[in-house]
Amino acid sequence: MEFNEKLYALSAKIKQQLDAIVTEEATKNAFVMPFIHNVLGYDVFDPTEVTPEFVCDVGTKKGEKIDYAIHRNNDVQILIECKKIGEPLTLNHASQLFRYFHVTNARISILTNGQVYKFFTDLDAPNKMDEKPFLEIDLLDIDDNLVPELIKLTKVSFDLESIINAAGELKYVSQIKRILHTQLNNPEDDFVKFFASRVYDGILTQKVRESFSNLTKKAAIQYINDQVNERLKSAMTGVTPAKAEIEAENTETESDVSRDENDILTTQEEIEGYHIVRAITRTVIEAQRITHRDTKSYFGVLVDDNNRRPLCRLHFNRSQKYIGLFDIEKNETRHPIETVDDIYSWADILKATAALYL
Repeated sequence: MEFNEKLYALSAKIKQQLDAIVTEEATKNAFVMPFIHNVLGYDVFDPTEVTPEFVCDVGTKKGEKIDYAIHRNNDVQILIECKKIGEPLTLNHASQLFRYFHVTNARISILTNGQVYKFFTDLDAPNKMDEKPFLEIDLLDIDDNLVPELIKLTKVSFDLESIINAAGELKYVSQIKRILHTQLNNPEDDFVKFFASRVYDGILTQKVRESFSNLTKKAAIQYINDQVNERLKSAMTGVTPAKAEIEAENTETESDVSRDENDILTTQEEIEGYHIVRAITRTVIEAQRITHRDTKSYFGVLVDDNNRRPLCRLHFNRSQKYIGLFDIEKNETRHPIETVDDIYSWADILKATAALYL
């Protein structure tokens, strides 16, 4: 199973079992250990690799324990402190991480509640854990842009120097993104003044600033929408997707369709899934434009019976079902689902994809 599949499989498990987990110990067993073992690839059953309840005396504090320590080459490399699922993760929860970080060789520490993972290092001062994480991932809202950074922490790809080098940029980019989000939704006075002073020649009275507060927010939203629309227009021109592998995949799909139909078995679940996708997207485009093609590898739902206009792919010919969804560049991302009805959870994305082909 590929890294992304393992990550999204754990995400699906959290969605299913979230309400049943009520203690910190249950959180560790159900969510954190699978994250360490299945996602990061460390053997939780080998105490020389993953030590639970790791003890390290700190000053006058004797016998304090941290939930997990991950070892590489006989050195502690990663410290993990866990809280109960749903519990907010604050610096108060990281007090043991701060102490242990100082007295071990670890350069990476993780604070988690099984759903949200905050990753820290020592960018601000050597051997002193930063107060702000350089990476934060919510397994119920996975940012695919951050997945490559998470891969660097896995057993097979662990490269401390690469992680530390990327941490500085990640830390500040994430903070800037949060600031931009805040300013675009509720712009502060200085932010408004910055733009107003460049387009307005009069005196910036309180009334003018209030007016420009609304104008700044409106302009920001329009600018973002314009950028999105430009990308959508590019996708709708019929230009071949940039990645050569997409071309190869499309060619392979045509080949699959031309094979002996007796080799392809269309299941009732696939037909049900097709009708669900059709019901969802018919509010955006005409229902008669929505078609399907079955191949040996997957069941494709298309617009205008055109492989270059995919709505989604249903990967039901395996024990773990997946729905493959497409971005505007027609890159597919697979998401695990348990039942056909779970397709409804992706209705917004399916509608947005359908809108590309209006």
